[in-house]
Amino acid sequence: MKFCLRLMASVPLALTLLGGLGACHGSDELAGASQASQNCADLNGTAIAAARIGLATSGALVTSTELVTAATSAVGEYCKVLGEIAALDPDAPKIRFQLNLPSQWNGKALMFGGGGYDGTIAAGTGNVPAGPADGLPPLGRGYATFGSDSGHQANATTSRDGSFGLNDEALRNFAGDAIKKTHDVALFLIETYYGSAARLSYFAGGSTGGREALMAVQNWPQDFDGAIALYPAWNAASLDLQFGRITRQLAQTNAYPNRLKRKLLYDAALAACDGLDGVADGLISNVDACNDSFNPATATLNGASLRCSGGLDLGDSCLSDAQIASFNTINTPLLLNYALASGETSYPGFNTWGTDFGVPGSSALQATVLTLALGTEQPAYPMPPITASTSPPYESTFWDQWVRYFVMRDPNADSLLLDPQNPGIWQARIVALTAIQDVNQSDLSPFLARGGKLLIAHGKADALVSTRATQQFYQRVRNAMGAARMDSFMRYYEIPGYGHAASSVFNAAWDSLSTLENWVEGGIAPPPQIVQDTAGVPGRTRPLCEYPAWPQYAGGDVNLAASFRCVTRTAR
Repeated sequence: MKFCLRLMASVPLALTLLGGLGACHGSDELAGASQASQNCADLNGTAIAAARIGLATSGALVTSTELVTAATSAVGEYCKVLGEIAALDPDAPKIRFQLNLPSQWNGKALMFGGGGYDGTIAAGTGNVPAGPADGLPPLGRGYATFGSDSGHQANATTSRDGSFGLNDEALRNFAGDAIKKTHDVALFLIETYYGSAARLSYFAGGSTGGREALMAVQNWPQDFDGAIALYPAWNAASLDLQFGRITRQLAQTNAYPNRLKRKLLYDAALAACDGLDGVADGLISNVDACNDSFNPATATLNGASLRCSGGLDLGDSCLSDAQIASFNTINTPLLLNYALASGETSYPGFNTWGTDFGVPGSSALQATVLTLALGTEQPAYPMPPITASTSPPYESTFWDQWVRYFVMRDPNADSLLLDPQNPGIWQARIVALTAIQDVNQSDLSPFLARGGKLLIAHGKADALVSTRATQQFYQRVRNAMGAARMDSFMRYYEIPGYGHAASSVFNAAWDSLSTLENWVEGGIAPPPQIVQDTAGVPGRTRPLCEYPAWPQYAGGDVNLAASFRCVTRTAR
């Protein structure tokens, strides 16, 4: 393995293409793979005593096993294990989990995080978030993989179903306890199946799963050797409060922009800001410069004013003042008149100019982009339902569920009446929820002492979790630990054009797992990284710049990473 690692570390930036590291690791890891010490069926019915689980439960049980053959699987033969972890509260739902045990095991384990309010088992058979499209997923690379539903089963609202919040134990499982409980059960079953413990354990997740990755290394650093956190919703309850502010604005008369109006704003921002990185390539890379210079109230598109005459809603060729106010609300921070559990009093705004909030488009990914952004229906009371083809903004349903089931615990409550900046009698409850849900530790010394490594990445055009919030987390860790200590175990990258989990503009693919393996197992700090686009211009590459740098055009083929250099932004 060390020869392979040294070889790949010496490859020049322009030649370090996606999948290269993954291909190297794929064959190397399986060369010394371990075999199972028992049959897959033998695990069925296995009971795990509560004493083997680090947090209080009523024990766990394997409910089914299935040997998935190589002939029916793209990742090779493995034992699929399903099970349940029983709660202490008889009224609380069980944590349901899936564990995948490859017949050719590389001796390592990888836990997958969920998304939204979870409620669906993170199966662990796919790739890590934004993983390389042409590389094997962790299970195919020999990892024992696992994940859970975080302790409840979603209804038709799917990942936006917050009804479990009525139960305290279910809420705490979702907020983080399910990570430890599922990890301990999975690692026990791995050792039982193979006859030896996993030598290394990793975590990978995006959005809520990214928050779970950060919570895992903060709360249980002894359990994880490395983690990948993509677009992490680390301060989840604080984000909900920003969702409430935005939702209440979008619910105002004429304030909800339809998809054609969103396209006008997107095109106007692209026309004004695309060239700020040195080349017009369909990507806004110098986002800070765009934030500083673009103003929707004075912007033009093809010579016409973006703002409707008089600020009135005059149709789909312009934006009304109310719609501009909505985008300005998204762009600006939430400022609270009280302190949260961490002491903070704000949540940052979102990068808004050049972000795809769900515009018309023919890409197969556009439906996902639309769902995770502003949707198709204006927020209202009651909140419009989620159907196969329609939904309100993702954030609006998220806020609505949080207010009704987490805060007020009244399914009939009108979430639009709760002012997140001045919540009145609900302030104490909101503060308490931020103590449970937000991941606020900034000194990760226990994880560093273990030798743990952390990779974080976030798209600059994320419409659901603010990239500026991740910058805030990065800066807090840097302030708490110092630059040298932080750089010894953590990297944060930003990806221009990439939205939340999917993008038709620049859909990121990055072999983060190989980078993490090289760092943890080979002691090789991440060399210059490359990210590949799989949708906007399939196959084009960009340097994956370490924050606070961004990719500036230096000349050459605009679709090659080698034509760009990472430069540090100037002071604002």
